[in-house]
Amino acid sequence: MRTLFPICCLVLVTVGADRAWTGGNLTVDGSTGTNLTANGSSSSRYIRIGDGSSQEFEFPENTDGVIVISSRYRSPAAGRKGRQSRKQTVRVRSLDPEVLSILNVTDSGTNPRSYTISIRSGFSGRAQLHIQLLDLDQDSMPVLIEERTDYSIKVAPGQEEDPAGRLVQSSGGLSHFSENPVLFALLPLIFVNKCAFGCKVEVEVLRGLLRRPVPLLLGVLGQFLVMPLYAYCVSRLASLPTTLSLGLVITCSAPGGGGGYLYSLLLGGDVTLAISMTLVSTVVATAAMPLSSALYGRLLGVHAALHVPFVKILGTLLFIAIPISLGMLVKLRLPALTRVLLVLIRPFSLVLMIGGIFMAYQMGASILANVEPQIVAVGVTVPLLGLVVGAVLAQLAGLAPPQRKTVSIEVGVQNSLLALAVMQLSFQRLEADFASQAPFIVALSSTSEMLLIVLGSFLQRRFCGSAVLRSDA
Repeated sequence: MRTLFPICCLVLVTVGADRAWTGGNLTVDGSTGTNLTANGSSSSRYIRIGDGSSQEFEFPENTDGVIVISSRYRSPAAGRKGRQSRKQTVRVRSLDPEVLSILNVTDSGTNPRSYTISIRSGFSGRAQLHIQLLDLDQDSMPVLIEERTDYSIKVAPGQEEDPAGRLVQSSGGLSHFSENPVLFALLPLIFVNKCAFGCKVEVEVLRGLLRRPVPLLLGVLGQFLVMPLYAYCVSRLASLPTTLSLGLVITCSAPGGGGGYLYSLLLGGDVTLAISMTLVSTVVATAAMPLSSALYGRLLGVHAALHVPFVKILGTLLFIAIPISLGMLVKLRLPALTRVLLVLIRPFSLVLMIGGIFMAYQMGASILANVEPQIVAVGVTVPLLGLVVGAVLAQLAGLAPPQRKTVSIEVGVQNSLLALAVMQLSFQRLEADFASQAPFIVALSSTSEMLLIVLGSFLQRRFCGSAVLRSDA
């Protein structure tokens, strides 16, 4: 059970009222003998937290608690009636609900008046409070007596970690996913596999792409314009929390993933085009990801500075370009080694896919344990939409079937690790882990859906092949 951390505050009120607040425009009472303004400035303020000497209070994250507010306000009607008016109230609102949420306000009915504000802290940060003191004794409408926005609650990381936090810490944490031992074990296989893909590159196809780069341009259009726009629209339709919406948008703004050319190989696409599209989209991402982050962050109301991992983007680019270039050189100089690499490309790719799925589940176990149902439903649609968008664009451009498959795959498969790095670098731990649900769900959905498509294609080829044999017989 979470411990309540009362922050005892005294807010004193002294002006009165007669009628319950029903809503509408608020007015300022000018008959109280003090110069009150709409922002609550006056020579003697009625509401305070504590003795008024402190305007910021600290509270642990992920905790329920209370703030006690008192009032020394007396209504002019109270003087006429010889008693303090009870028709007054305070209204409290958090200006950052993801950091601090207001659950309810309870009037204690004591003299002086006090109000108990039940609160729940969320992510660490600072939430400004909007406090209004209302006189309800007027015959027409509620009167705003005082308004204050100078108090705030600082939510600090608590000493007690939740179970998810302990799991993240014990497994090395998402912020240290690059230190995962499985990743180091797979690195030699990844390097050899990329060299093997370099042996599949056709120089004539590269020359054709230089003369007519339409497929490359279609990939950039789908990956960096259509997909982020879809992520923003669907996150609004699904009413995703702001942080989760931003995580989805950043995921859909990432360049093509390394699995794109593997799927192109398995599904009969153009491997040379797939590798070229991955390289080009990774280069474009250095400019497109910051622009997309700034645009959609503003639309979503996120004012935090987002850190685009340029070093990781450059590392990804080099880790693709160097072994593939080496594979192209092997193809030219060492035909025997080329044949060996081409034989190994499929089993190596299968091992890497299984290892990648294992790593994703291991690193994301704590996040996915409390995953939002909306992001699961939305995340499943992202790779499917990318496949459809790529296929439609390629069809409209009149590309050949292998190129259509490749453009479709490249738009549908994102480099979710880059999006994950943006989340982990830009936010504090709990908020970063919450936003990281999006890249994890999209990555797992993409891998699962592509594996199903590959399996379906294999079964179709097998079925069609056996049908041909029967008809020939």
